[in-house]
Amino acid sequence: MALAEDATAESLTLALAQVPPVEIGDDAVERALSRTDRLAAEAATSGADLLVLPEMHLSGYAIGRGAVEQFAEEWGGPALTRMAEIARTYGVAICHGFPERDGQRVYNSAAFIDEHGTELLRWRKLHLFGDVDARQFDRAGFSDEGLTGEGLVADWRGWSIGLAICYDVEFPETARRLALAGADLLVVPTANMVGFEAVSRLLVPARALENQMYVAYANYTGEDPEFQYSGLSLIAGPDGAPVVAAGAGEELLIGRISAERLVASRCANPYLEDRRGDMLG
Repeated sequence: MALAEDATAESLTLALAQVPPVEIGDDAVERALSRTDRLAAEAATSGADLLVLPEMHLSGYAIGRGAVEQFAEEWGGPALTRMAEIARTYGVAICHGFPERDGQRVYNSAAFIDEHGTELLRWRKLHLFGDVDARQFDRAGFSDEGLTGEGLVADWRGWSIGLAICYDVEFPETARRLALAGADLLVVPTANMVGFEAVSRLLVPARALENQMYVAYANYTGEDPEFQYSGLSLIAGPDGAPVVAAGAGEELLIGRISAERLVASRCANPYLEDRRGDMLG
């Protein structure tokens, strides 16, 4: 319960960008960066502390292995540097998805950049979804030391932040591991398709409730040549109830999360304290 005593922000305002995937093309990254600039300006005007963008926002999601390799960047690449500049310009933290290169391997990754442009956390998608992910990405490893050597969670404004990507949150072990590492807020860029609406309606609220954390789930709307996306982005509270939820169309969803609500929920539902770790391993 350290957050209740030590938090520098009693509440945070989140902006979830529910937008269509950027159209496929050689200039896709540049167009995604231009849109990010516009969305960050709008988020800042709305009083948001954090802007959350969907999975693979920098390039589009279902683009094929060749395009993933074309757009993938190593740590400190030009597009990632531009993202940091946008965060600094508008004074808004940004969480976004992008293709990451590490030697000969390419990953479906997400980064959390604070309002000063410093990357605090990076996550590589652990659970690859179907043929589309298997064709495009390499499978990430996992360790308790974290995926980039900086730990599983990061402290930001007194809140402990965790990341996951899309399909990852559908496996309860992912959110539970991050909750046990201390996460207060789990941020999930996603590309969830029509036909899987139960993820937004059932699984994301369940992950929030059973792990006593907030979950911010930012999805696409619209379509690309392969998929139609369901929208339904939301922020789920630690009591399982939505803080705010989107419909199917394009919007910038604004919601506020509260340390007071988090602490009250953890007192009412002490699942992590009552968990029988000796039975579950």
